[in-house]
Amino acid sequence: MLEELKTNNRDWAAGKVAVDPGFFKRLEGQQAPKYLWIGCSDSRVPANEIVGLDPGELFVHRNVANLAPPQDANYLSVLQFSVEVLKVEHILVVGHYGCGGVAAAVDGKRRGLVDHWLHPIREVHTCHKHELESITDDRARADRLVELNVIRQVKNVVSDIFVQDAWARGQTLNVHGWVYSLANGLVTDLGVTVSGPDGVGKLP
Repeated sequence: MLEELKTNNRDWAAGKVAVDPGFFKRLEGQQAPKYLWIGCSDSRVPANEIVGLDPGELFVHRNVANLAPPQDANYLSVLQFSVEVLKVEHILVVGHYGCGGVAAAVDGKRRGLVDHWLHPIREVHTCHKHELESITDDRARADRLVELNVIRQVKNVVSDIFVQDAWARGQTLNVHGWVYSLANGLVTDLGVTVSGPDGVGKLP
């Protein structure tokens, strides 16, 4: 079963070695990425490919609707390991326009367990209800909620004790909020980068 995928794997590995014979030896030796990507599980959003990085260059955490909830042990474990062990220099919180998770959070339908997971997005929606209701175009309104969700997750990341402690140690750490477009493959920087504790209170 899945012979096509296995063949693709062999072709991919052979291609890597053809270009760089020592590629896998270096990967085997250590992991030293400068970036942590917190993104959506959506299959149309391949983290490494979007930013043109090879394996070993991007530490990745993905979940439905790119959330960074302070009560999620999985996310927190990734955050701690990337900050304290790998010592990444940049954390990228990356949402994407047309996110089904963000849409599902506010469409009024019930889907079970995922409704609990998406609750933080409903909170974002409530906090920005007046702004969102003033947007008459449905797609533009949905896109704005995607952006607001990314900003909320950036706030979660920069408020976390692992990040705060890293800054207190003098560690270089920048947290960014991006949104990826499925329509053209481009990322938009939302301009909410935080590089130290002084920037936390300046987030919108």
